[in-house]
Amino acid sequence: MSKMARIPNLGGARAFVLHRPHPTVQAITRQLSAIGLEAIGFWPELPAEALAADFVFFDVDLGFDEQFPWKPGEAPMPLIALIGSEAPGRVEWALSHKADAQLLKPVGNAGVYSALLIARQSFEARKLLASEIASLRQRVAERQTIVRAVEVLSKGAEDGRAYAQLRSLAMSWQISVEDAARRIVAMTQEEGGDDQSDRA
Repeated sequence: MSKMARIPNLGGARAFVLHRPHPTVQAITRQLSAIGLEAIGFWPELPAEALAADFVFFDVDLGFDEQFPWKPGEAPMPLIALIGSEAPGRVEWALSHKADAQLLKPVGNAGVYSALLIARQSFEARKLLASEIASLRQRVAERQTIVRAVEVLSKGAEDGRAYAQLRSLAMSWQISVEDAARRIVAMTQEEGGDDQSDRA
C-alpha cells in the first residue's frame, strides 16, 4: 500500500492572480481568503515581486508570455491556469507554461483549494524529477570524464591498471575519483594546447 500524501497547511501563503478585473478574480479571492491565503491581483503583467509568490493563478484566455518575469516553463512556483476558452491554441499556450493545475471559468464557490493542493504536488514532483535528471546527467558526464582519464593513463596498458592508478592518484591528492579524472583530463588538454602553440 502506497503512503498517502500529507495535506500541506496553506495558511499564510501568498497567491498572485494574473487576471483582468472580473467576477472570476473576486470568486478566487474569496476562496483564498477563506483558506487563509493572501490574494494579490495584477493585470496585465506580474511585477518582479511575483518571484516570491507561493502560487500564481493566470488567465489563459488573454494571457501572453511577456506577462511573466520568467521564461515559459520556468516558473519558480506552482501555476494554476484559469481556462474559459478551450481553444487548442490557448490550451497549448497554458501547457507551454507548465501549468500545474487548472480551474475552469466561470469560477464558482469551490475548486480553489483542490487546485492549490494539486498544483503544489505536481510542481514538487516536477522539481524532484528535474533534479534527478540533472543528477543523472552529471553522473554520466563524470563517467565520461573518468573514461577519458583512464584512456590517458593507460597508454596501451590495461584499463584496469589505469583505473587503479586513477584511484591511487585521487587518494594521494585527497580528492574524489571524479575530481582526479577532471584534473587529469584538464592537464592533458593544457599539454595539447601547449603542443599546438609550440608548433605554431
